[in-house]
Amino acid sequence: MIQQANRLDHVQEYYFSTKLQEVRNLSASGKDIINLGIGSPDLPPPKEVLDGLNFALTNPAAHQYQPYKGTVDFRNAIKEFYKTHYRVDLDAETEILPLMGSKEGITHISMAFLNEGDEVLIPNPGYPTYTSVTKLVGAKAVYYDLNEEENWSPNLQELAKRDLSKVKLMWVNYPHMPTGASATDKIFKDLVTFAKEHNILIINDNPYSFILNDHPKSILESEDAREVVLELNSLSKSFNMAGWRIGMLCGSAKNLNTVLKVKTNMDSGMFYPLQAGAAAALRLPVDWFNAQNEIYTSRKEKILQLADVLECKPAKEQTGLFVWARVPKGDTSEGFVNRLLYEQSIFTAPGFIFGSQGEGYVRFSLCATDENINRAIKRII
Repeated sequence: MIQQANRLDHVQEYYFSTKLQEVRNLSASGKDIINLGIGSPDLPPPKEVLDGLNFALTNPAAHQYQPYKGTVDFRNAIKEFYKTHYRVDLDAETEILPLMGSKEGITHISMAFLNEGDEVLIPNPGYPTYTSVTKLVGAKAVYYDLNEEENWSPNLQELAKRDLSKVKLMWVNYPHMPTGASATDKIFKDLVTFAKEHNILIINDNPYSFILNDHPKSILESEDAREVVLELNSLSKSFNMAGWRIGMLCGSAKNLNTVLKVKTNMDSGMFYPLQAGAAAALRLPVDWFNAQNEIYTSRKEKILQLADVLECKPAKEQTGLFVWARVPKGDTSEGFVNRLLYEQSIFTAPGFIFGSQGEGYVRFSLCATDENINRAIKRII
């Protein structure tokens, strides 16, 4: 028998990969499952995006290999987007790198900067892929705890007391998933100072900044951030384009060129019509976000009603695509989710999958219609 690589010994299949198969099996057996667990937007992309995609299909060069760094127009659209919405002026040629989804970027960044034995600061709770990719490249995951009392913000003073001599990267994610917490200008400024003092590259994963959030922020707004910070962004959530797999990485030319060494050996460029559609999305007026947020506001109100009848207590001041809430006292996140799934045919995400600090919480997705959320409420009351 051919044995798997040693690097997989400490990496498990992604939770949602296995759990969603379980949910599909229940559906196939006749159960009417209401899925409130996944952050995959159910709303359609903007019409302008589909028009841009379809028109680009007729371009004579549409089906050829595309530039590794993306088309000039797509990079210019990213530049305009960052200038308009984040007040950040990027060089479209050297400070922007399109990606096939920001998840790809997590892997490429880790491969580009980490050696075996290097340490990586990872938020707890946080996106599980930060941990799995760190382990895949042979680095060591070092967690920093976030808690509701401090609004899920990093305690940099406590972190500075640790031995950080082996730490090379630090993942941050604001607006934060799964808790919906936002970063202040001060938090971003302090993170930049922390990175300089300890010679750490900080990556802010920023796909949720326009959902139920009136003040989108980028860590690149902070003064002198560019040399010690990278920012991942994505069209998946804000423009309902999760299946398109389109993201971007922004930062200094030096750091992006390091990542490019990996990327150019991993793919052969993004399909041209996808880039054309993405460029159209990034140039949409702010009215697009306002219309989306009206829908998500209505859904959030109903999810909060569902949380209430389930005796869950939502955390305060949440933005983004989810509602994060404490499960009833004495319950575990996994036990709560499994009972809800098998007794009421409602699927939600248990907090433990995001780290030990997520235990005792559950995450509800807003990617479900008002009708389905209402049906979920009626199953409980």
